[in-house]
Parts: sequence; C-alpha cells; structure tokens
Amino acid sequence: MPPALLQFLGSLAAILVLAAIAWGLKLGPERKLANEEDTRAAAAEAVDGFVATDIARARDGRAALLADHGGRILLLRSHGTHMAGRVLTREASAQITDGALLVDTGERRYGAVRLELDDPQAWVKRIEAIG
Repeated sequence: MPPALLQFLGSLAAILVLAAIAWGLKLGPERKLANEEDTRAAAAEAVDGFVATDIARARDGRAALLADHGGRILLLRSHGTHMAGRVLTREASAQITDGALLVDTGERRYGAVRLELDDPQAWVKRIEAIG
C-alpha cells in the first residue's frame, strides 16, 4: 500500500474518531430558542416545575426571560448545546444599554446576559421589583 494512501486513511480514521467523541460529549452548534414551545421546554429543564405565564425571547434566540404565577423570573441563556437557567434573586440587576436589556444575575459564574426584546423597560421594572 502506498504511504500517501496509508496517511490519508490514518487521517480519515482520526477525524472520524474525533467526530464520534464530539457527538458523544454532545458538543455541537449553539442551541437557540426557536419559539415559545422551545422556551417553555428549556425552562422546565432548567428549573423543575417552572410554569411560565409570561415569556420574552431574545430576537436572536440565545436567551429568554420567563415569569411564573409566583412572581419568580427565570433567565435562560445558551450554554453550548444546552440552555442554562437561573431564577433571579435580589442580587440581580437590569438596565437598558443601546436599546437592549442587560441582565446581571449577581452570580459571577453565570454572568450578565444581553437580550434584544420588544419591551425591555417592562422587564427592568419586574427585575427591580424582586424582593
């Protein structure tokens, strides 16, 4: 067998092994929230029993804010192929920057999230009212 063919087959095998590892680790494209149903499902995955009564999904689908009957506000953001969620506490803050809502959870590990929404001011008021 010619050395060039051996090198090609070895490279192809290595690529397939790496692809299988990436698939097994569920690495892949960033998850986006396509519609309200996706957003509700992601909220239920993030916080067991969270039933949203109000949803504001970012225009790019990478984040969302959801409120429930109890007044809790859940912030979802894309984290690789999954959605990470946090129920906002009194440490959370919100402000409008360049027409977009910037929500800081107060948790260093989660960080701040930028959402382009239709009515960001309404969510600023809700987040400021968390007590």
